Amino acid sequence: MCTRYALEKDLPEMKDIMDAMSRSQLARQFVSTHGRPVITDGEVRPTDIVPVLAPNRKGIKTVFPMQWGFLAKDNKRTLFNARVETAGEKPTFKDAWQSRRCIIPVSYYFEWQHLRSSDGKVKTGDKFAIQPAGCTMTWLCGLYRMEDGYPVFVILTKEPTMELSQIHDRMPFMIPEDRIDEWITPYSKPEKVLPYSLSDMIIEKADDRTKD
Repeated sequence: MCTRYALEKDLPEMKDIMDAMSRSQLARQFVSTHGRPVITDGEVRPTDIVPVLAPNRKGIKTVFPMQWGFLAKDNKRTLFNARVETAGEKPTFKDAWQSRRCIIPVSYYFEWQHLRSSDGKVKTGDKFAIQPAGCTMTWLCGLYRMEDGYPVFVILTKEPTMELSQIHDRMPFMIPEDRIDEWITPYSKPEKVLPYSLSDMIIEKADDRTKD
């Protein structure tokens, strides 16, 4: 599961993304309609509006502001994650799975350790900052669609590695930077990108990461 992540606008890899956001007319429309700016630095939470990579009408990779969360069909819940194993079958996600895939650029994501007590109850433990080994950027795979004229997205999750399963029972689906174009191309087969999912992670307590 992924419900928090961090953006660091000073990272060299983020510069072009943030520059594109500063020029985005859609970002200004989000502000005028929703009264909320695009988040470009710090901790990101569900329902925030953030930079996302997706193809434009000409098929060119472009930075778009999108709001985190699909409104469920019952209009009573907002969905922030989708399971990569079943997204192609679920009515809420299958159209986006086929032709509206996106990448959420982040520095790292957060996860809280889930601890089960002897009576079976689950409580929250330490908060961890997690990112692929050897990377300063993390590319989360997602799906997007339009709601009320504005783009919204969800983050795809998968089964965790053995190490991460000690913290949580899901992890985001992440890919190398050189697979981004293949993932977001509407005419590609998403199943062909699944084998490139990254699993080797650096895991730090979030408090220790903040001190760096």
